[in-house]
Amino acid sequence: MPTKEKRIVSLLPSTTEIIAALGLKNQIVGRSHECDFPSSVQSLPACTQPKFNPNGQNYQINERVKALLQEGLSVYRVDAERLTKLNPDFIITQDHCKVCAASVDEVKKATQKHLQSTVEIISVSPTNVSQVYDSITQIAEALDVVEAGVDLIKSMRDDLSSLKEQTKSLSNKTLLCIEWLDPLMSAGNWVPELAKIAGAETLATEAGVHSPWINWENIVALNPQVICIMPCGYSIEDSIAEMHTLTAKEEWNDLKAVQNRQVFIMDGHHYFNRPGPRLTQSARILAEVLHPSPEPLFKTKGWVNFFEQNR
Repeated sequence: MPTKEKRIVSLLPSTTEIIAALGLKNQIVGRSHECDFPSSVQSLPACTQPKFNPNGQNYQINERVKALLQEGLSVYRVDAERLTKLNPDFIITQDHCKVCAASVDEVKKATQKHLQSTVEIISVSPTNVSQVYDSITQIAEALDVVEAGVDLIKSMRDDLSSLKEQTKSLSNKTLLCIEWLDPLMSAGNWVPELAKIAGAETLATEAGVHSPWINWENIVALNPQVICIMPCGYSIEDSIAEMHTLTAKEEWNDLKAVQNRQVFIMDGHHYFNRPGPRLTQSARILAEVLHPSPEPLFKTKGWVNFFEQNR
C-alpha cells in the first residue's frame, strides 16, 4: 500500500531547501515569506510576514527589530488562518534566532486552537556544521525518509572533505566575515568552519557561537587580509548599496584588505545565512575568493569583488 503523502509547511528557507533535497519538494504546501529556493516554492502560499518594515538600510532595520524585541514582541506574524486552511501534517520552524524566522513558540500559539492535536511541529536550531547534519537527520526521520537524509549528509561531507583536500596546501589567510554593516557584526555559527575548510583563519568570531557585535576599532586593529561582506538576508546588490557605511570610516583605506583589493560582497541571503545543503557551495565561494588564479579552481557564483563589481 503506497505511503500517504505528507502535507508540509516550512517556515525557514534552510529547512525548505533541506526538504527539497530530501526529495519531498512536492509535499510542501506552505512556506515562509522568505523561502525562495528552489524557485518553484515561491508559488506556494506564505504563512509568515515580518511585523517590521523590511525595507531600508541596515541601521534602520536593526532599530525596528530592536524596538519590537525590547517591547517583548515577536518579530514575525504567523498566519493562523492560512495554516488552518492548509491543514499540514508537519510544520517545520526554528528556535535558533528571534530575528531569523518565526519561532516555535509563535507557531504553537498560531496553531493551538485548530491544529495542535493533528500537526507535528519540528524545530531546529543548528549553530555549527555538525548540528546542520543533525537537523537534516531530525527532519528526515520525522518525514520518514531516513535513507535520503543519510545520502544527503554523506554528499555534503564528501563535498566539504574534497574542498578541504584541495585547499590544504594553499596559503592560509586572515579573514573577516561581516554579517551586518550597521551596527557591525561578524559572522559566527557555521561560517568559521566553512572558512577554515576553504583555507582561512576567521577573525572576531568563533565557530558554533552566535554572531557577535564588533566595533570598527577592533577591525582596524585586526587588519584582516581579506574581508567578506555577507549581511543576513541581503543580496549582493543590497550590500553594495550600503557599503558606504564602511568606506566612509576613518582608516578604511589603511586596511590590508582594501589596499590589496581583497574585499568581496557575498550573496549572504542565499548561501551563508542558510544552514542547509548549499553550505557546501558557500564554502566553495569562500575558497574561490581566498585563492584567486587565472583559471579559478572552483568556478562558483554568488560573489563579486567590491572593487570590480563586474563578475
